Amino acid sequence: MRLTTLTLLSSVLFGVSHGSLYGESNLNHTCQLRLLHPPLQVPCSHRLLETPYLSCSKEAFPNITDSCCTETFGGLVLSTQFWDTYTGLESKGQVLPKNTWTLHGLWPDFCNGSFTQYCDLNRQYDPVPSPNTTTGTSSGTPVPPYTGPSISSFLAPLGKLDLLAYMNKYWISQGSPNGDFWGHEFSKHATCFSSFDLPCCGPSYTNHSDVVDFFQTAVQYYANLPTYGWLSAAGIRPSNATRVSLTDLQSALTKGFGALPYIGCSGPRYNTTEAGKGSLDNGFTELSEVWYYYHVYGRVQRSQGLPVNASINGGSVSSCAKASSALLYPLRAVGSDA
Repeated sequence: MRLTTLTLLSSVLFGVSHGSLYGESNLNHTCQLRLLHPPLQVPCSHRLLETPYLSCSKEAFPNITDSCCTETFGGLVLSTQFWDTYTGLESKGQVLPKNTWTLHGLWPDFCNGSFTQYCDLNRQYDPVPSPNTTTGTSSGTPVPPYTGPSISSFLAPLGKLDLLAYMNKYWISQGSPNGDFWGHEFSKHATCFSSFDLPCCGPSYTNHSDVVDFFQTAVQYYANLPTYGWLSAAGIRPSNATRVSLTDLQSALTKGFGALPYIGCSGPRYNTTEAGKGSLDNGFTELSEVWYYYHVYGRVQRSQGLPVNASINGGSVSSCAKASSALLYPLRAVGSDA
């Protein structure tokens, strides 16, 4: 996980009503947006008219628009996926989905690419906070470990058994129960979006419906990003016998997505391998993650985004080795997918 490069305490900067991080009132200021397609049926339903501005645009500021109706803080949205080869919990039935990447999360970066985390400790459901302070440093506010029932138990009382089943198939943790991972993703990231702030649910709020709202939204972004299919269409499939080039991965995923995503790798660095001996290329050599960047129209929950290049803020677009045929897209371990 990334460590924060900027912590924004909006309650200090803007002044807030009780229970709000970003200055929204507790009135029914939820949003009937001018949609090109029907709105999502989410627990936080919306009624008032509000123009959906593009996040990170000149209109996406709380003095211009309702922060519940246009994402004004986490305006650079990242839908992230992982390629793991095992879960470590196969004996308990926790396996990876065959022929697809897994959902990792939905993250709110600020428009300059920096970000904050664990923004609302009243909605902290992470059993093992990582990092364990709001800034990732000793000067940050400590994030207490959550000791209550798993966040996975919040879905059934709200009638979301289908969502729970989907998440258990595609939103898979490595080395910990899925519910612990979901609690981490919600607590660290969802609480930092303005459009997922609790007052945005208005009077329709029921206990934990904000959690369902975030999970449904993260799933919808993921469902529109078939990483495995885009790579496969370009002839790039998992193999322990052949290697691929970063440029080919970038070409295939940019063609599918419409913008250049961030491609992450793990494993040994290329210049520590026999093939890369003497090279200055110190990129990693095992394909492991992809981050898709968006600016979004209106609420993040609309799932209507404008793909943007991962390089939009001048940062890195990959941690992978750049040498030709340097990257392993590994097969899953036997018995680790189903």
